[in-house]
Amino acid sequence: MLPWAVYEGTPFKNVVGLCHSVRDTHAFLAETVDVPVEEVDFFTAGFNHQAFVLRFEKNGKNLYPLLDEAIGRNPELQRRVRVELYRRFGYFPTESSEHSAEYVPWFMRHDEAIERYRVAVNEYLRRSEANLDEYDEIKQSLASGRGFDVEPTHELASEVIHSIETDTPREVYGNVHNGSLIENLPADCCIEVPCDIDSSGIRPLPAGQLPSQLAALNRTFLNVAELTVRAALEGNQEHVYQAAMMDPNTAATLRLDQIHDLCDELIDAHREFLPMF
Repeated sequence: MLPWAVYEGTPFKNVVGLCHSVRDTHAFLAETVDVPVEEVDFFTAGFNHQAFVLRFEKNGKNLYPLLDEAIGRNPELQRRVRVELYRRFGYFPTESSEHSAEYVPWFMRHDEAIERYRVAVNEYLRRSEANLDEYDEIKQSLASGRGFDVEPTHELASEVIHSIETDTPREVYGNVHNGSLIENLPADCCIEVPCDIDSSGIRPLPAGQLPSQLAALNRTFLNVAELTVRAALEGNQEHVYQAAMMDPNTAATLRLDQIHDLCDELIDAHREFLPMF
């Protein structure tokens, strides 16, 4: 939603959204089948938090059968939302289990599914609180003159900037305007695909057509994303309610009047940040 709103609602067209999900999923899959990640040929596409690993090979050999064996040996691995989605849709999803569950209607509606698949319902509240605590510590360190150590990490934004400034070629998965990069998703939407990066900029790689079941799953949530972007750019509060109504998880959990009331409560709570409403 965020890059989509930026490239459609601002003068900025050279826009890429960055997330670690694809990179971390590739590392997880390589580790699970006991193959060094640098020896694995991956190709992944979809949209952020619901992309799928379309190619998972070493020297042209499909590694998915090794993944199936690893899952079969590990009962705890079988109790993950993303593994269940892989079983049902045929390709491994890129997002963590607790986050994947938020995009679909089949898990968080049911207490027994939350327990079976170990969905950490409060995980993002915990992370947000930890982030706020860390931010406070950093502000206090700066205000007191103590400062803090700065160490390089593998944040994707820094790698993109480094490649552009130093002409160092890299492949980074980015969230970009679709056009025809994924042929069976809407042209206006924002999708996640591999991007070649060097001093000439960011060049997204076309993915062709997604398998039909993956495109269908993506289109379901892209309806929510489009309505949310329209709500923000047009200042249309009705689209907020409609986006929530279309959300698969919300629709599976709440009645229409409950969805409307929930949106009202959230809008009131964030009123100072929503001048368009």
